[in-house]
Amino acid sequence: MASSPPSKRSARLAAACAALLGVAAAAQNPDKQEKIVVDAVPVTIDTKNNTATLRDVVITQGATRIQAQEAHVKGGLDFENGEWTITGDVRIKAEGGSLQSDKAVVAFRNNLISRATITGAPAVFEQLRTDGSTSRGHANTIDYETGTGTVSFRDNAWLSDGCNQITGQMLVYNIKTQSVQGQSRPTQGSDGRITITIQPKSASDSPCAKPGTEKKP
Repeated sequence: MASSPPSKRSARLAAACAALLGVAAAAQNPDKQEKIVVDAVPVTIDTKNNTATLRDVVITQGATRIQAQEAHVKGGLDFENGEWTITGDVRIKAEGGSLQSDKAVVAFRNNLISRATITGAPAVFEQLRTDGSTSRGHANTIDYETGTGTVSFRDNAWLSDGCNQITGQMLVYNIKTQSVQGQSRPTQGSDGRITITIQPKSASDSPCAKPGTEKKP
């Protein structure tokens, strides 16, 4: 098969660079979807294989913000069906919550940030609640589903509202409703059991921790 003329290859490369340097990616239905904006330093861009390596990456879509030191892109630069593996001081903010880790795999589906799987030692989560307290959690792996707002903690999972603590092999928290969800079924290697530790109130009937003073694990 004959290769594309140089002018066409240059046009494709220019279009890819424009998207990766912060031009909003076009959504299929702009009335319902927020634009995706990427700000990064391109290291390599392979238009033939539709892959790229970027540095100092910041990805935003609506209120969702993802940043990391480096990203490796495969499956598409147009966010139709891409997968980004980001590493180095990974930080994700969405729905008033934040996640931090060493590494994350971010999936894009139909021009939407659909899922992020973050791993660390451990990966950590935090959300300021409407009552002024802070929910915190950590696990070796955390899955964040943007559509449902669920944050699933897997492998040595720990979650606290500042007073009470829950531990188990897997815990599911909804950042939209700010509540712990039950598991539909136990994961492999887990019987689905959890341990809940409730800190009683003091004699003066005050909370076990004032908002913003909860102890981190």
